[in-house]
Amino acid sequence: MPELAPVAIFFFVILALFILVLFAKTFYTVRTATAGIVERFGKFDRITRPGAHFLVPFAERVYFVDLMVKQAQFQVETKTRDNVFVQIPVSVQYQVLDDRIADAFYKLSSPQKQIESFVFNSILGHVPKLSLDETFEQQSGISVNVKTELDVTMRDFGFNILTALVTDIIPDAKVKAAMNDINSAQRQQVAAQARGEAEKILKVKQAEAEAESKALQGKGIAAERQAIIDGLTESVEHFRQGVPGASAEDVMALVLLTQYFDTLRDIGTRGGTNTLFLPNNPGAAADFQTQILAGLRSTKPNGMPDVPLSNPLPPSPTGYPTK
Repeated sequence: MPELAPVAIFFFVILALFILVLFAKTFYTVRTATAGIVERFGKFDRITRPGAHFLVPFAERVYFVDLMVKQAQFQVETKTRDNVFVQIPVSVQYQVLDDRIADAFYKLSSPQKQIESFVFNSILGHVPKLSLDETFEQQSGISVNVKTELDVTMRDFGFNILTALVTDIIPDAKVKAAMNDINSAQRQQVAAQARGEAEKILKVKQAEAEAESKALQGKGIAAERQAIIDGLTESVEHFRQGVPGASAEDVMALVLLTQYFDTLRDIGTRGGTNTLFLPNNPGAAADFQTQILAGLRSTKPNGMPDVPLSNPLPPSPTGYPTK
């Protein structure tokens, strides 16, 4: 009997290991957002939900299907209607339908490859009908079109297409640079037109301001001259009343001669005058008076009495430079 003790221990150890292996083969758990596909002798038998489950030893086998939302990203290269090649990144989010778990597991061996094929087929059938500008404008429409076609196709395989987003449209670098140049040129043209209109308005306003300024200046000059005429008329009348026998022309000649010498004095005292030539004969004053009266007769203002000169003298044949 003592010799049988090691054999019994070995037997019990083997039995315990067999029971553990059998337990491991029959007991399993299904996690949340996962479903179990149970096969019996290689044939689909049932679907198990999250929790603890048992299998028939050596007869059944379980496979797990992920029910969470998955994302697949693809890069599609295609040509637009105006022969511009573009890269279109597409992001597809899909999920196994809860009532089509067996179809999703048995009908497709590689769901992402199948989705990629349908995405390429949808975009290559839609984008070549659009120009480059229309492709950018209808980016959301392309996404809807891809999503609709994918959803109809993949539903038969047990998958639900949640979204199919066209995340970007990437033309060739040279095409992008040309588009930027065109946009820049158009904006510069608009800016140039705006600047031209602004300059035109500014010039019109400046011309109107100059015209108004000249009109006011003319009125001022006219008023100034009228005031001078009124002052001279009044001075002539006072002089004639104070000096009996003096004519209006004598008074004007005296006033103009006085202003002439005042002007010569101002020229001589002004800075920058180096040399001044003046006549030195005693009859120079009479000569000045004769020339002034001759100029007065030829440019007589309105209202000046028309009095003929007595004993007019001929004008001097030579002038005298003042500087």
